[in-house]
Amino acid sequence: MIGAMKDANGACMKLIEKCEKKLADRFAEAERIAFLNQSKVMDAFTKNKIALRHFVPSTGYGYGDEGRDTLGALFADIFAAEAALVSPNILSGTHALTVALFGVLRAGDTLFSVSGNPYDTLIDVIKGKNNGSLADYGIAFKKCELRDGCFDFEKIAEGLKDASVKVVFIQRSRGYEWRDALSEKKIAEVCAFIRKCGFSGCIFVDNCYGEFVEETEPTQNGADVAVGSLIKNAGGGIAPTGGYIVGKKEYIDKIAGRLTAPSVGAEVGSYAFGYQYFYQGVFLAPHVVSQAVKGSLLIGACLEELGYQTSPALDVAPYDITRAIRFHTKEQLIGFIQSVQEASPVDSFVQLEPWDMPGYEDQVIMAAGCFVQGASIELSADAPIKEPYIAYFQGGLTYEHCKYALVKILRKLL
Repeated sequence: MIGAMKDANGACMKLIEKCEKKLADRFAEAERIAFLNQSKVMDAFTKNKIALRHFVPSTGYGYGDEGRDTLGALFADIFAAEAALVSPNILSGTHALTVALFGVLRAGDTLFSVSGNPYDTLIDVIKGKNNGSLADYGIAFKKCELRDGCFDFEKIAEGLKDASVKVVFIQRSRGYEWRDALSEKKIAEVCAFIRKCGFSGCIFVDNCYGEFVEETEPTQNGADVAVGSLIKNAGGGIAPTGGYIVGKKEYIDKIAGRLTAPSVGAEVGSYAFGYQYFYQGVFLAPHVVSQAVKGSLLIGACLEELGYQTSPALDVAPYDITRAIRFHTKEQLIGFIQSVQEASPVDSFVQLEPWDMPGYEDQVIMAAGCFVQGASIELSADAPIKEPYIAYFQGGLTYEHCKYALVKILRKLL
């Protein structure tokens, strides 16, 4: 038995070493981008003169909370935006997106998605009935699908003829779809096209899973607002909760009125536990994201060697930290997710099963043995239980942990 395990581990390591050699140039590119983004983050820290006083807690209304206000200024500079809201009181990416959408839309407006359906948990936010959705407040929704992973410019131009369209929505990551994430180049192209069509409203990007994967962010490429979660990329695996909203000041001011109240906006909001982990998290984020990208590339290369289809393909640069993997059967899919959990530092002993997760149409199985509950910048994987059987693998605080987990995954698949 012990000999068989050694043979299995040896076969796995040989495959991993073979793929690492093949990926040397891709790894070097990930490290190059990480350095550029680390430089950008450090310049923002220097400009804002971050000091120990910015980490101290606040209570009550939080009037004059320098840690909160400077954290917003820091994110605005990192994302080359005019203003930012960064708050531990934003509970998730879905919450951040909800607050921002309600901030920039009004009754009679239309939200126009040019990247197909938004992520599952946003559907009820947009179209739910009698649940406080945008639809309940008289805000319409329409969409045009991507065509072969690219924007359909003809249909976008047609959709923008509707004068009620006030917000154009772009989802950078794939959600539960078999497509590549959208590159910053494509986002820049579509933003320029939207303006060329005469649209003067808000271009809004769901930036979840994409921060620091490329050299630039949507707010540097024509987006008016970009939104994300701090328990994903931008929190660096350190932030315990929270979200960010960055963009033009006119929109951030409106969104601040929805985050708190129109009369007080961003002037209130305290956090009794202090802000160190939010500052430290974004400082670490460029490096942590590069580790996750390298882990994604490695698992993609190894599984493609075994005949599995993954997205993005290895000849395509990754534009977020997520990798989709297509399995042949429900059992293979569940086994893969379970093996990720077994390789986690927290709750490795838990036997995962699919369940009716709030906000999702299908049962979902989710591996998230994380230090921060549900933090998908940490090594994690999830999948809806439906055909085609696709798992979505993301995160990894260290490349070494990704590699350790891959040994476990390969042993199960082999």
